[in-house]
Amino acid sequence: MQPRAFTVRAVRRHTADTATLTLEAVDRVPLPFAPGQFTMIGRPGLAEVPISISGDPAEPGHLEQTVRSVGDATAALVAARPGDRLLVRGPYGTGWAVPDAVGGDLVIVAGGIGLAPLRPALLQILRRRAMYRRVVLVYGSRTPDQLLFRAQLDRWRELVDVTVTVDAATPGWRGSVGLVTGLLPAELDPGRTRALVCGPEVMMRLTAEAMMARGLGADRIEISMERDMKCGIGLCGHCQLRELFVCMDGPVLGYDRVRPLLTVRGL
Repeated sequence: MQPRAFTVRAVRRHTADTATLTLEAVDRVPLPFAPGQFTMIGRPGLAEVPISISGDPAEPGHLEQTVRSVGDATAALVAARPGDRLLVRGPYGTGWAVPDAVGGDLVIVAGGIGLAPLRPALLQILRRRAMYRRVVLVYGSRTPDQLLFRAQLDRWRELVDVTVTVDAATPGWRGSVGLVTGLLPAELDPGRTRALVCGPEVMMRLTAEAMMARGLGADRIEISMERDMKCGIGLCGHCQLRELFVCMDGPVLGYDRVRPLLTVRGL
C-alpha cells in the first residue's frame, strides 16, 4: 500500500487525449512486473487510478504507463511534463500467460487503448521470437488518428503478422475498415493456439466467441478486464465481479472463467 515517488522522464503524445509516460523511481530501484499487470498511479494530492503497464518487462528501471484522459485524475496524468513527480503503487494483478504459448501460435487482439496492456507481452514475444510459431496482431481503433504506437506497428510487421482496422476511415486511410472480428485468422490450430484479447468489454466477448467458433477452447483465450479498482489489493470491493476481485484475480483472466459473468445483467 506504500506509494513510491517517480519522476516523469519523457512524455510521448499519441493523440490529443492519450500519452505514454516514461517514469523513473526517485530511489532508482527498478519496478519488475509481468506483462498485463497494472499500477495505481496519480499526482500527489489527487486521486490515484489503475493504469496497465505498457513498457518493456526487460527494462524495469523505466516504467511506462499509457494513459487516456477520461476524468480529472487521468487528465492530470496526461498533462504531466518531464520533471513532474507522481506516486505509484504496485505492480498488482495477474499477467498474460505468454510462456504457456511457447512452441505454438499466438493471436493478439487489441481494441483502442487495449493495445497498451498487450504491448509488454508483444515486446516480450519479439525478444524471443524464435520460441513461437505464427504470431498475429489484430488491432482496431475508432479512427486512424486514434491509433497508438504507430511507428512501432510498422517495425513489428517485420516479425509478426500485423493487421490494423478502423471503425470509420478518414481521407487518406488505405487500411481496413470494420470490426476486428472480421480480420481474425480463418483457421486456428486449436491445440497449439493461444489468444490474448484486450479492449472494450463487448469487443472482447465477441472476439472470444468468434475464436471459439473457429474451434479454440475458452481455456486458451485470455482477456483483460477493466473495472473500478480503488485499492489494488482486494480490500475495498469496488472491482468485485460476483466471486472475483478483478484487482487480484485479474485483470488478466481466462475466458473460461469469466465467460459466464459477461452476459449477466448488472454485473
